Amino acid sequence: MAITLFKHKKHKIGLIILLVLIGIVLILAFIVNQYWSPILAKRVKSVVYTSSGGLYTIDFSDAKLHILRGELDIYNITLKPNTAVYNQRLKAHLAPNNLVELHVKRLIIYHMHPFMLYFQHRLEVGRIVLSQPELNVSYQQNHLKDTVTKDHRSIYQKISGSLKSIHIGDIILGDVRLKYQDYSGNKLAISELKEMNLSATDLLIDSASQTDKSRVMYCRDIVAELNNYAGQSRNGLYKYKIKSLRLSTKTSRLDIQGLDLNPVRPDVFFKNSERDRFYVHLDTLRIDNFDYKGYHKYRVINASHMTLSGGVLNLSGNPKFTQRTTDRTHTYPNFGLKEIRTDINIDTIDEKNINISYTEFNHKSDQTGTITFNNTSGRVLNVTTNKEALAKNNICTINLTSYFMNRGKLDAQFTFNLTDESLPYTYKGSIGPMDLTVLNPAVMTLGLIKVNTGQLTRFDFDIQADNSVSKGKVALLYNNLKLTVLKADTINDKLKHMTIASLFANVMVLKHNNPDSPGEIPRSFYVIYERPRDYPFFKNIWHTLLTGIKPCVGLDEKVQQDVKNKIADMAIKKQERQIKKEQRKQRRAERKLKRELKKQQKEQAELNQG
Repeated sequence: MAITLFKHKKHKIGLIILLVLIGIVLILAFIVNQYWSPILAKRVKSVVYTSSGGLYTIDFSDAKLHILRGELDIYNITLKPNTAVYNQRLKAHLAPNNLVELHVKRLIIYHMHPFMLYFQHRLEVGRIVLSQPELNVSYQQNHLKDTVTKDHRSIYQKISGSLKSIHIGDIILGDVRLKYQDYSGNKLAISELKEMNLSATDLLIDSASQTDKSRVMYCRDIVAELNNYAGQSRNGLYKYKIKSLRLSTKTSRLDIQGLDLNPVRPDVFFKNSERDRFYVHLDTLRIDNFDYKGYHKYRVINASHMTLSGGVLNLSGNPKFTQRTTDRTHTYPNFGLKEIRTDINIDTIDEKNINISYTEFNHKSDQTGTITFNNTSGRVLNVTTNKEALAKNNICTINLTSYFMNRGKLDAQFTFNLTDESLPYTYKGSIGPMDLTVLNPAVMTLGLIKVNTGQLTRFDFDIQADNSVSKGKVALLYNNLKLTVLKADTINDKLKHMTIASLFANVMVLKHNNPDSPGEIPRSFYVIYERPRDYPFFKNIWHTLLTGIKPCVGLDEKVQQDVKNKIADMAIKKQERQIKKEQRKQRRAERKLKRELKKQQKEQAELNQG
């Protein structure tokens, strides 16, 4: 077959030409590889040094060009900051907040056009893939806004002397190992990320793109992805983890899936902290129009919209006895927001399908009670610590819809003053119809009462408060309310009925309906409640509302005092009756003893006579 193929002269000539071309290509590839590495190294080093103003240098050990595949392999790349230049800029207050160091074992450039680079001074690349890059980033807050330098030229203007343009289709960094060192706090904080991927598309540096504001770092889009990230708070009381995170510069959107904040065991937590204990889980968290540049440079959190979807928030009050001198205003949302040492400005936060619970320990019952707000959705407006934003609007507003104890529909609105030192806030709303017996898991341990029967028609509240006093109106409309009064049985670790007190409350004190009769004006109460200094935010709200609920069911202060006095009188009378009973019993015993003695004396006398 081979003899037949090459029996004609023209076939032999064609074969010879093909072999000659292959030889020329191989020789050319050898020559290019001999001279390409020095040329490429010189160009790359020049571009990096010039574009960074001498702050960064780059080096690599070897480069191999495959002409037929249009592929370039570069080995052992190192990008490092020049510490001498950084220190000079630091003294001149021009140093950046972030310093980067990059190590790459192998970089592959696909669809490279070396002749275009050499003859036309244009760097044209289809794709760049970095294998197992190691990225070290250190952050130190040297300034709070962009510094002004003497050199106002763009990167393109700086490199235009050696290159007319740079265009790269895709840049892919897979399995990035990132070490992040944050020097901005009181002590060094180090984070290490492993399952991280970075990609950039359509990087273009030329005369037109230098003014294109739709690009970030001259790229059409940069995407960062992080999987299975976990860490621990600085105080060691919380562990956090993220299932996945994705940030796109093109959409300015940050998406987080599976966010968890887990505290340590309650005994360990409350032994080491006097703060309330949180557990948080979110199915998804999304931030729109996220200013990633501001966060990267200055740790500024600026966004137009945040969405929290599907999750759980459990809050447990600290069960310790606290001194009355300990003011727990740090639990107020407006106080806590001010204490965050970060510039935050979020216009709108939407919550969807969040289950919220608050657990408190009652020292009288020696047990905990839990209040739940199920399937909570709502909107928060103007969450900010930014001074300019606060000057325009210092009120944060929260509108919520929830199901109290998973039954009664709750509609509520909160407002918080974010600048006033007295921490003013308001809350108003209503709870719709529900069976009051569902409150027993909370009121039995927290209020030492049990609801036997009762139907809520409507509960309305409108409160104005600050860090010292709460004032407002409370109205509770209900039917057929009957209660049992409880007290703690410390020996058997349970609650037991106070029969007489319960009978007295239901017959003599308690109003079983509000209004008492159809068509009458329902009872309501104007609350004035002074917050004990050691009461946290949620506990203060609960006791403020409870102060208004009691008069609505017939337990105003006068009645409560009368009840206490009557119960005390009943207890005294009971004790007196018990004493009298014991005295009568003792007298009967004494008379019986005397009779026995007389009988014995008589028997003894008869025995003596005999």
